[in-house]
Amino acid sequence: MTATPGQHMTDEISQQPAIFADLLAGREAIAEVAEMIAERRPRFALLAARGSSDHAALYAKYLIEVLLELPVGLASPSTTTLYGAQPNLTDVLLVSVSQSGGSPDLLEVTESGRKRGALTVAVTNTADSPLNSAAELSVDIRAGREQAVAATKTYSATLLALYLLVDAVRGGTGGHAEPIPELAATALDASQKVVDDAVRRYRFAERMVTTGRGFSLATASEAALKLAETSYLSARAYSGADLLHGPVAAVDEDTAVLALCSKGRGGDAMREVLDVVHERGADVCAIGSAASDVRASHRIPVPDCAEELAPVLEVLPAQQLALGLALARGSDPDNPRGLKKVTRTR
Repeated sequence: MTATPGQHMTDEISQQPAIFADLLAGREAIAEVAEMIAERRPRFALLAARGSSDHAALYAKYLIEVLLELPVGLASPSTTTLYGAQPNLTDVLLVSVSQSGGSPDLLEVTESGRKRGALTVAVTNTADSPLNSAAELSVDIRAGREQAVAATKTYSATLLALYLLVDAVRGGTGGHAEPIPELAATALDASQKVVDDAVRRYRFAERMVTTGRGFSLATASEAALKLAETSYLSARAYSGADLLHGPVAAVDEDTAVLALCSKGRGGDAMREVLDVVHERGADVCAIGSAASDVRASHRIPVPDCAEELAPVLEVLPAQQLALGLALARGSDPDNPRGLKKVTRTR
């Protein structure tokens, strides 16, 4: 029997609260990995990822820099796979993030990094993946098999797993994350009507800018990818700060702007950005716990939580919006044209 368009994505979005609860129940295993990282006292962290996992890595970059106060870089896998660079990675923490654990370039980066002295950690949804075998340590995000091509539950579970890992490295117990399953269920239920209204509002949009600051920049990047791959909408993500440095010149009354605005320093910094965008006539849709505090044409509220955990919640209505827009525009988000579930690059 042929599945209804978007059925897999719909089901997997709805599974996320239960997945978060399961991940929290198993956080002792993540804490054991964190303890080994803390014992090694890395001087620097390097993150390797592709696609949605790259946005999760961007989130981890903010977590590590803010919570652990370690310098962090995002790896360019091609420097290893295409150019053969062999930098000294002694005392470096190398975290490779891949939902499938099967991307050849990330595997090569991890293998090479381990040989060059890095403490390697794989964060995946596939416990028996080649990447897990190559890394010294591994974190299982426990999201279960994902059938839709567009990542939803694996992305959010990766965010929560990365938070629990970084929090445990600094000696935390993950206490701030305990309400996340219940808050996620509330976010999904409460936002559906306003998301449906947003779908009707933006159904015929041809281009969209997504923007956020701080931890929420990762959500802006992920939202742009979801809109592009499911709705074939021309979407571009910018940091709120970078948006004002030039790209805002291309924003006008024909531009839809999806702004991530959760309570905290990142959300506070978005107010000036959206004042400027509003003055240029753009149609702003604000998502987040601070959505009501900024100038916007449409608002999708999200329950309040610790700022560093906001991306786990605020991505949920962004996923619902991508799903709704894809269906409204006549495409099947479970099977985007030209895409496969596992992309193999080198």
